[in-house]
Amino acid sequence: MCNSPKQGIKKQHVFLVCLLCAASDAILISLGVSGFAAVVDRYPWVEPLSKIGGAVFLYVYAFKSFYSAYVNNHGLDPATQTSVSAFKTAMICLAFTWLNPHVYLDTFVLLGSISTQFTGSKLEFTLGAVIASFVFFFSLGYGARMLTPIFHKPISWKILEAFVGILMLVLATSLIMA
Repeated sequence: MCNSPKQGIKKQHVFLVCLLCAASDAILISLGVSGFAAVVDRYPWVEPLSKIGGAVFLYVYAFKSFYSAYVNNHGLDPATQTSVSAFKTAMICLAFTWLNPHVYLDTFVLLGSISTQFTGSKLEFTLGAVIASFVFFFSLGYGARMLTPIFHKPISWKILEAFVGILMLVLATSLIMA
């Protein structure tokens, strides 16, 4: 889970970060879709367990977002941020991505679990998820530039955290209902 919005707001190495995030996600999505289907074929009980696990993760993430919206009072001022080299930025981005256990839950378990519903269309599902990931990360990274003045204010972060919490609740509930 790279931090393309923060890099976008800081206007530092945005393309690099977006590319690393999206490419890493593409690899993980592909492995999750192909690997998870094989696991489910061999152990059918894994799919419903994964959906429940994914939903629990999303519910926890939602409540953490609500908690952050309630407790934290921070803004991001790009003028006070120090510049970091492209290499260091890339290494931090890759570490946050590949060492983050949540990324495996998202790509392997969550997307892998959902992909089992598209038995005859795995390639299309994978390509759609990968394209969506590229659009998502580049939109966040470059769209964040326009939001710099807004996210300078702490209330903006509170609203964003609350919105993320609501979105996670909806996703978790839809995963349980599927």
